[in-house]
Amino acid sequence: MAHLLLIEDDAAIRTNLLRSLRDRGHAVASSSTAMDGLQAALAERPDLVVLDLGLPDLDGKELLRMLRAVSTVPVIVATARDDEAEIVKVLDAGADDYVVKPFTAAQLDARVRAVLRRGPAGERTEPAVITVGGLRIDPGARTANLDGTDLDLTPREFDLLHHLAARAGQVVTKRELLSEVWQVPYGGADKTVDVHLSWLRRKLGETAQEQRYLHTVRGVGIRLSEPS
Repeated sequence: MAHLLLIEDDAAIRTNLLRSLRDRGHAVASSSTAMDGLQAALAERPDLVVLDLGLPDLDGKELLRMLRAVSTVPVIVATARDDEAEIVKVLDAGADDYVVKPFTAAQLDARVRAVLRRGPAGERTEPAVITVGGLRIDPGARTANLDGTDLDLTPREFDLLHHLAARAGQVVTKRELLSEVWQVPYGGADKTVDVHLSWLRRKLGETAQEQRYLHTVRGVGIRLSEPS
C-alpha cells in the first residue's frame, strides 16, 4: 500500500480522486491549499505527492520548488495545459511526471504505480562506468561529466542519459524509453520524452539543429554516439 498526498483545491475532484485511489489500494491524505499541503508533506512523509497547479494561495510550481528544497518525495503534477512550455516549467521545477486534465483515476493510478516502481536510485545493472567520447557516466555514484565538467542532471535526466549511453550507437525508440526509463509499459506521451531530450541536449551543449551526442532518427527514435 502506497501512502499518497493529494493537493487539490477543487472539492469535487478531490473527493472523487480520494475515493478512486483508495479503492485501488492506496492510503490517501489530502490538502486543499499549498501551505497546508507543504505542511502535510513534511509531517506525513508520503510515498508520493499528486499536486494540482491551480491552488488558491500559491502557484503550484512555487510549492513544488519549496517542496524540492526540503524533500525528494516523488511528485506528479496535474495541469490543465499540455503545451511544451508549461511541461518544461513543471519538470524544471522538479516534477517526476505529469498528467493533463481531464484525466481518469485509472490513468493517475497507472502513473503513480509507474513512478513508485522505479524504487531507490542506483539499482541498475549496466557497467559501472560508461564512456562515450568526452562523456563519462558513473551509475553507481549517479554522476556524469562532459569533458571533465560535472553535469547538473535531475534524476530522470540521469536515467535517460544512462540508458542511452549504455546502448551507445544503437537507435532507442521512444516506446522503449517510456517503458525502461519512465517504467510505463502501457505506453505514454511522446512529448514526455521529447521534453526531457530537449532539456538534456541543452545540458550537453547542443541543440536539435546542431547535434553532437544525441542524434534523432526521424520516425524511429534517438541514438547516442560519440561526436564525429
